[in-house]
Amino acid sequence: MLLGRLLEHLISVGTLHVTDAGGRMHRFGRGGEPFASIRLHDRKTERGLFWNPRIAVGEAYMEGSLTPEEGTAIYDFIDIAALNMELAPPSPFTPLYLGFGKFLRSLQQWNPVGRAQEHVAHHYDLSDALYELFLDKDRQYSCAYFARPGADLDMAQHEKKRHLAAKLRVEPGHRVLDIGCGWGGLALFLAEECGAATTGLTLSTEQLKVAQRRAVGAGLADRVAFHLRDYREETGKYDRIVSVGMFEHVGVPHYRTFFEKIAELLTDDGVAVLHSIGRSDGPGQTNPWIRKYIFPGGYSPALSEVIPHIERAKLWITDVEILRLHYAETLRAWRERFAANRDRVRALYDERFCRMWEFYLAGAEIAFRRQGHMNFQIQMTKRVDALPLTRDYIYEWEHPRQPARRTDRAA
Repeated sequence: MLLGRLLEHLISVGTLHVTDAGGRMHRFGRGGEPFASIRLHDRKTERGLFWNPRIAVGEAYMEGSLTPEEGTAIYDFIDIAALNMELAPPSPFTPLYLGFGKFLRSLQQWNPVGRAQEHVAHHYDLSDALYELFLDKDRQYSCAYFARPGADLDMAQHEKKRHLAAKLRVEPGHRVLDIGCGWGGLALFLAEECGAATTGLTLSTEQLKVAQRRAVGAGLADRVAFHLRDYREETGKYDRIVSVGMFEHVGVPHYRTFFEKIAELLTDDGVAVLHSIGRSDGPGQTNPWIRKYIFPGGYSPALSEVIPHIERAKLWITDVEILRLHYAETLRAWRERFAANRDRVRALYDERFCRMWEFYLAGAEIAFRRQGHMNFQIQMTKRVDALPLTRDYIYEWEHPRQPARRTDRAA
């Protein structure tokens, strides 16, 4: 088996069993955990995994030509592969690969108005019922904040909203813009808990319908407005701007425009907070399988790619926080909920769709556990004195001495 030669050099930690298309079992690794076992059902799959594993593994699992065995799951196989890839020495071809990938990035991440909406629709305009099956009750489709040991997903997502509100320091009557508002949960929270007048922007028609319906149902339609609009088309001035889980869809070629727009829309004494997936090991490329099947046009940047554009927009970076394993725990919760509702997902779509999303959720979780992915929150202002000199106000907002609605003590 040609693939076996590659795996002999790659798998040095843990144990991997591979049953080839002819039914022969091959063992790789030095034994012990982690352990995974897979079966390959045809020679074409074996060749694909050898020549182009970064996209062929996901496609083979989707099509059923690669299946887990011996009680293991696709998560276990991705885990052992990712662990050993991180430990493997760079190939002589690595610089060539990285250079070629950098050359193509601008084209892959080209998201002008119009095309950006097409990319968003690919993922976020799926069946409304799908997201109900694995997200928390508020439909927060971004990294949760596990501030307390033992917190469940609903609590962690609530704590995420509170953490962002504390950093924004929202006061009653503030005009708040939520760029990439999703199903509206954060915008509704800031209106109800902080007394703000919020505006949410999305490029998903399905998310827009839900967000508008929720605003009416919560009795907040007079203080919360949602629009199907690109951030580049927004006008006016806002006291606070927040963007959560949307920056990954902007693309490096558009970072300058993004932060210049933040500066344009923000009042002189305003505060903006950006929450995004990032990578700890410098600029890279989006996994080709993820780019093709899950997030076309998407990219999670290194801070070194982001900060220069904030500086050029003449914005002050007043706080940076790195959330390391919070998204890994979030994705584990989503993966478990998806598995528990797998039959219902298959009824909405089909078996191939289920395997595609299993691979996506497992691979994403492992990216945060093994491959240097993390989340960052960057707080920005236009004026150097727009916020207190210490971070105490964040803690005090999140941990009030006496229970009170935020509208009573927001100042």
